[in-house]
Amino acid sequence: MVVFSKPTIADYPLIINCKSTTLCPGIPIVDLSEPDAKQFVVKSCEEYGFFKVVNHGVPLELISRLENEAAMFFSFPLSEKQKGGPPDPFGYGNKSIGPNGDVGWIEYLLLTANQELNSQKLTAIFGKYPEKLCSALNDYVSAMKKMACELLELMADGLSVKPRNIFSKLLMDEQSDSVFRLNNYPPCQELQAPNGKNMIGFGEHTDPQIISVLRSNNTSGLQISLRNGSWISVPPDANSFFINVGDSLQVMTNARFKSVRHRVLANSSKSRFSMIYFGGPPLNEKIAPLPSLMEGKESLYKEFTWFEYKKSAYKSRLGDNRLSQFERMFEAV
Repeated sequence: MVVFSKPTIADYPLIINCKSTTLCPGIPIVDLSEPDAKQFVVKSCEEYGFFKVVNHGVPLELISRLENEAAMFFSFPLSEKQKGGPPDPFGYGNKSIGPNGDVGWIEYLLLTANQELNSQKLTAIFGKYPEKLCSALNDYVSAMKKMACELLELMADGLSVKPRNIFSKLLMDEQSDSVFRLNNYPPCQELQAPNGKNMIGFGEHTDPQIISVLRSNNTSGLQISLRNGSWISVPPDANSFFINVGDSLQVMTNARFKSVRHRVLANSSKSRFSMIYFGGPPLNEKIAPLPSLMEGKESLYKEFTWFEYKKSAYKSRLGDNRLSQFERMFEAV
């Protein structure tokens, strides 16, 4: 059994959050074995920007292989892990999230979906090519990319847009700017905040890409924000996947789908481990509402390239509304 490394109190600041939350057993579930899955996918994206996927066909052995290899990495002494950092933006990070002052009770490994670049970064950490980790990583990322494309094509079907691969082709493109993240949230029992307040593991934000595929262990902590601003806790399920609508997909659907604001609260007694595939378009891809979804409506967004949006997002704080500067302004009539 691999045990995650535990940071000292001095390694992390105390961040607390007072917003009330509720446990929601009604998180939308999409069963990929059902013939009408596309309707449930669209409805979930419209109402939540988020859903859980079951009967996904991903072998549990593939999941456990990567989780075990990642657990071994996170169990290394901090000095060893720091050979892979600081993130540039890829590599090992501890406490700091991005370059603009955001912090959390977290350590992570941010990687590209490019196998060759990952091999170089990981070899620098391990001192030699980590064959088992790279093999598990490559197999897992390939499975996540396949699932993400399948879901995006179900979305296209449910929206009645053509061609069916209008979203998925952006992930299949050789220049696709997709990334992969391994997160470890150590337990923080000694820093459990009083009065119902919580330690923030990863602050509230939306994902800038098209789609995110998340899998975590059976430790709670993930929360999503509803349209009314309230937060609900997502019951963990290590055998299923959770899907986030990203900002880019919100724009492409002219806000028919909404990117979900989410966050992670640290657990007082158990480590939370998550693996996320972020499906992104090529850097030069123009992002704008699809004409077939406009139906005579005005475009809510200015056209931009993924590079422009990524550059803008990189300069922002986690909780910022990154799309605001790309929204069109309309005069009241």
